[in-house]
Amino acid sequence: MTGRQTNTMQRESFSVTARFAQALVDAIARQGGQVPEALRLGRTQEGRVDMARQEALWALFVEACPDDPLAALRLGTDLQAGHLDIVGMLLLSCDTLGDGLEVLTEYAPIIGDNAHFEVAVLADPVQLRYVPGYVLYQQQRVEATLGCVVSLARWMTSGRFRAREVLLAHAARTDAAAYEALLGCPVRFGQPVNAVCMDACELNHTLVQAGSSLQQHLRSLADGVLASLAQDGTSARVQQWVRAHPRWGKERIAEQLGMSGRHLNRKLALEGISFKGLREALLHDMALQALRDGQKIAAASEALGFCDENAFSRAFRRWTGQSPAQYQKTERK
Repeated sequence: MTGRQTNTMQRESFSVTARFAQALVDAIARQGGQVPEALRLGRTQEGRVDMARQEALWALFVEACPDDPLAALRLGTDLQAGHLDIVGMLLLSCDTLGDGLEVLTEYAPIIGDNAHFEVAVLADPVQLRYVPGYVLYQQQRVEATLGCVVSLARWMTSGRFRAREVLLAHAARTDAAAYEALLGCPVRFGQPVNAVCMDACELNHTLVQAGSSLQQHLRSLADGVLASLAQDGTSARVQQWVRAHPRWGKERIAEQLGMSGRHLNRKLALEGISFKGLREALLHDMALQALRDGQKIAAASEALGFCDENAFSRAFRRWTGQSPAQYQKTERK
């Protein structure tokens, strides 16, 4: 475990990214469950959701699907990179699956900071181990996490990834064949660890949206987010304001935080981030989401505060190497 992970695990309060929590809210609704107003997340909400609230959502999810022992596993296999916040973007920017595993072990606390991943290279196979620090609904949450890992690895490698087996520390919650049908590999229960096992050669698979230059930028941003988990970082609060008001500049956001623009720069610098870099990375993320949701290019440009569609297109090409129209065409395939 890295020093950063150790410090995170020693904290008394934990949280998860709002996007991951929203995936759980949506799953409860699909199962016909009702989420009380106090537990609902606004569609534009970003930042963190405290663990007590997240565990209350898990309770509602389990209650909503009493007759489906694999509901949590199905939830995990349905999760997409966007649900993992900036960690998902980082994963998509990696060159190979092996690089992706390194990113996951380092930055997973951004998704939920009371669990972590470890890579154990036991000659062959390689084990990606998941170590939860929570107790409530542990079986369901572990299954959702490992289901997400297997499904996302398969998607990022265009279907080439093949897990050798999945290990679960708990007993089977239903017939093992049902697990194997969902995961596409053998599953063993009552094991010493929770892990996805794979042949070492699987780490060499190239990923569908590799981009090393983007990864460097995202790593800088993700480092700041990790730092903010331990000290209620300024970057986390800036992210909330930028996402809610993408047209606002540094001075306007600094005013909302009760400081000057110069002071805001100094606070962000302590987390290794600049306001410009943070805002641009967030606009990039929001642009991708808007186009994936089917928004018109002109509407996305207007919503994100660009002076015109041409300026938006230039920025989008700088971020992705594609025009917005090319990206939407690729997404529809």
